[in-house]
Amino acid sequence: MSHARRTKDQLAQRVAQDIRDGAYVNLGIGMPTLVANHLPSAMEVVLHSENGILGMGPAPPDGEEDYDLINAGKQPVTLLPGGAFFHHADSFAMMRGGHLDICVLGAFQVSAQGDLANWHTGDKDAIPAVGGAMALAIGAKETWVMMDLLTRQGESKVVAQCSYPLTGIGCVKRIYTDLATLECTPQGLRLVDTVEGLGHAELEKIIGLPIAA
Repeated sequence: MSHARRTKDQLAQRVAQDIRDGAYVNLGIGMPTLVANHLPSAMEVVLHSENGILGMGPAPPDGEEDYDLINAGKQPVTLLPGGAFFHHADSFAMMRGGHLDICVLGAFQVSAQGDLANWHTGDKDAIPAVGGAMALAIGAKETWVMMDLLTRQGESKVVAQCSYPLTGIGCVKRIYTDLATLECTPQGLRLVDTVEGLGHAELEKIIGLPIAA
């Protein structure tokens, strides 16, 4: 493939573009945490962390890390003015109670209809790690996935039907990848955008599924 892929930071910036002013957002462990570094300073977005933070800021500058202030992935973060700490149980009440506008999660697979598999590959040597993903995927008003489109073996992570254990059914609204942005609908996939040089037909060939324009 001759087209350039989005870097992790470019992908995080693409996700940040779609987060609206005033939204309450949870950023999942791994790649989604990078989104915090690309939110416009003029926009008010309240970031929630599963381990009990509301009002989380971007990553601290090198040398200014405080390891008593970390996100759910144990990465040092900052706290914006008005931010708060609270019990893990209160955090899950927020997640399950429909109080978050958006959650951004990583995934192993997403189906064309928005089924999510992101906690276990089913391999006997894999370590299951569900964390708060099930509560987030179903509890947030919108669930977005941020991931590489292809596995290391070159297989599409966007599939007709998930073969891995499910995290949630029909919960994913958007899929942000290094090659394209897609929307999941009851009728299947819809194309939002692609990287420069990647055509609609080629993307369909890579994924192996029809994609509405």
